[in-house]
Amino acid sequence: MLFNSTEFFIFFPVVVTLYFLTPRNRRWIILLLASYYFYMSWKPAYTLILVVSTLVDYATGRAMGRFSDEEKDKRRPYLYISLIANLTTLGLFKYYNFFNDSARGIAEGLGMNYAMPAFELLLPMGISFYTFQTMSYSIDVYNGRIKPEKHLGIFALFITFFPQLVAGPIERAENLLGQLRSSFDFDYGRVVAGLRRMAWGFFKKLVIADNLALLVNQVYNNPTDYEGVTLILATIFFAFQIYCDFSGYSDIAIGAAQVMGYNLMENFRRPYFSKSISEFWSRWHISLSSWFRDYLYIPLGGNRVVKWRWYYNLFLTFLVSGLWHGANWTFVVWGALHGFYLIFAIVTAKQRDALARTIGLTSHPLLYKWVQVLSVFVLVCFSWIFFRANNISDALYIIKYSFVGLGNIGQVFAGVNLDHLLFMDQGPKIFVVSVIAILIMETVHLIQRNGSVSQLIMQRPAIVRWSVYYIALIAVLLFGQFGNQEFIYFQF
Repeated sequence: MLFNSTEFFIFFPVVVTLYFLTPRNRRWIILLLASYYFYMSWKPAYTLILVVSTLVDYATGRAMGRFSDEEKDKRRPYLYISLIANLTTLGLFKYYNFFNDSARGIAEGLGMNYAMPAFELLLPMGISFYTFQTMSYSIDVYNGRIKPEKHLGIFALFITFFPQLVAGPIERAENLLGQLRSSFDFDYGRVVAGLRRMAWGFFKKLVIADNLALLVNQVYNNPTDYEGVTLILATIFFAFQIYCDFSGYSDIAIGAAQVMGYNLMENFRRPYFSKSISEFWSRWHISLSSWFRDYLYIPLGGNRVVKWRWYYNLFLTFLVSGLWHGANWTFVVWGALHGFYLIFAIVTAKQRDALARTIGLTSHPLLYKWVQVLSVFVLVCFSWIFFRANNISDALYIIKYSFVGLGNIGQVFAGVNLDHLLFMDQGPKIFVVSVIAILIMETVHLIQRNGSVSQLIMQRPAIVRWSVYYIALIAVLLFGQFGNQEFIYFQF
């Protein structure tokens, strides 16, 4: 079920109503049934994977809980069972054909026969998200950070909680499990705040991301038809598309949980205002970047090792992060680029500071800040080329021909079928709507540096508050794309 579908607009109010009408000690049942229904509306048979994963990790968690921290070595076999079960499932459905095809290509290149068959398996929606969530639980139980959950129903709800089931945030047991054991009174202020957060997410998804998708897809699915500024513009638009698509999902998920009383972790904090790549990753997909930090980078030794090993830890972490995003070499290159960015920033830190002082940038802090922000944005946009391109060949073409001549911006609109839009030629209208919506969003982000925009609105008179609500609703209805366009991260 998609958040931006008619089904969800019926499903969510019904679930919330039943939730608050149900006795507190039975509300977990309503949420668990709703979460399984939410997932089963996509492909019922694949719900079995969720059930098996839940049972395996529940059983291994309980088994590890039988041993004290001093007997940690006795927990290890059960941890291995959990990790092997989850990684095997993830590898089979997501990576088998990728590595199999790569091996076949190498074998054929060497003139060897390769008989390993390919499997036509549909990637289970959200498998990377809920697999990482349940693995973090097992690792935390093993390390003694949390006690194993004894209530199977509550544990199953932790794995399947529908707001964040298929695209995060990837929650930690220490944050969410305790909340799921509780129940919350109906709180008007909290419900309104959650609905506002959901509305902001729908604005970003429907008005910005899905409009930009029409322009970006036209170019990136036919890159050899374009060159110059058209390719550059499409890449910049994709940067905002993927941000609004994914952070929009997170806003809807966080808001939906908030309506019912639950607090999910923030997943984005204005990442395109970052002054360094490391800061970008502290603001972008926070639940995933912190997962890799805590469960891969730090166990590898983090930065508490010799320099070459530190660089290796960074690079490997981002390489794996790239592979997490998709079974395609484009994602591997994307992850490797960010690993390289971070290592290069560490190696050249003194030289870059000296250069900034030499040319006088440090004497103008505000200018220096915006030079840094723009530099990071350019680097991130360059890496997005590989993330969005259908293959390495397309990515290299886009890089090669982005600066050929001046290009023709008008080409970006060629062949886009938007007959349902009125009053203007379709392409230019999409362009104008998207740019204005981006400017509105970034204005909100600038205001948020000094406090919550939501709180600012709440402090205004009722007529002002409701005017803002109605304007936002009208904007979504007039300019949103209502085609049940999937969220980009559903494919991961």
